[in-house]
Amino acid sequence: MDKFRTLEIFIAVAETEGFAAGARKCRLSAPVATKAISELEASLGVRLLNRTTRQVSLTDAGQRYLVDARRIVEELKEADASVIGLHAKPIGTLSVTAPALFGRLFVTPVMVAYLKQYPQMKATLLFQDRIVNLAEEGIDLAVRIGHLADSSLNAIPLGHVKRVVVGSPDYLRRHGTPKQPKDLQHHQLIAAVQMNPVQDWRFGNIDNRVSVRLEPALMTTTNDAAIEAAVLGFGLTRVLSYQVANEIEQGRLKVCLSKFEPDPLPVQIVHREGRTSTAKTRAFIDLARAMLSTSLAKL
Repeated sequence: MDKFRTLEIFIAVAETEGFAAGARKCRLSAPVATKAISELEASLGVRLLNRTTRQVSLTDAGQRYLVDARRIVEELKEADASVIGLHAKPIGTLSVTAPALFGRLFVTPVMVAYLKQYPQMKATLLFQDRIVNLAEEGIDLAVRIGHLADSSLNAIPLGHVKRVVVGSPDYLRRHGTPKQPKDLQHHQLIAAVQMNPVQDWRFGNIDNRVSVRLEPALMTTTNDAAIEAAVLGFGLTRVLSYQVANEIEQGRLKVCLSKFEPDPLPVQIVHREGRTSTAKTRAFIDLARAMLSTSLAKL
């Protein structure tokens, strides 16, 4: 087996933390992947992976080797792509993941425009409210909201969204509008996603942070349900600005405590490709930046 293919197998096994999953990604059998890694370790005279019955993890040497292996593989792919013209015209299938509601409202219009512009392309959209592992699930691009924990990803900023407290005009008329965060303790609250009977809502920026411990009257696993309950006048909820932009514009919800809002959260599109991305990803990123920068600036 050539060294380039061996490096691809090593990267896949390291990223998926398993020989079976890494082998599937490389379209090989697990025994072939296991043999390739064993031969690589033997040639180097060092163990790259720790093996257990449940999981594979990198040794210190393996972590250093993974960084260099990724760089080498990406540079070779970029060289090949330049020669065969992949950077000139988008071809193939593009897969993009994003949070469910953000994906429906913002990513879908971008993808429709993209496919109209490049009719030879095909696409897959995966909208889920969880962090999708790009390597393990074979995804090209991801839209992420918030600060990135994985520094190995290449991130392109698209804009920002805010965390806002909202209530219906009817609720605010009956119960009054909170003037500062501590006033929330006297209101009916609706909490989404985190099924914890006691929650801390943080306000202010890093230089002037305020935390209020609250007990929601209603907890729900979806933001949609929390927003609907707020629209119906049950209480106040806290969500991201894009999630209630339509309700605010239509006057069905009003923002409270705006001067205490935390610092905005970045919206970024991320990928794992090297310095020179393929035409299909680069074209989508350029289109997303053009379409979303204006939309997000209004939120």
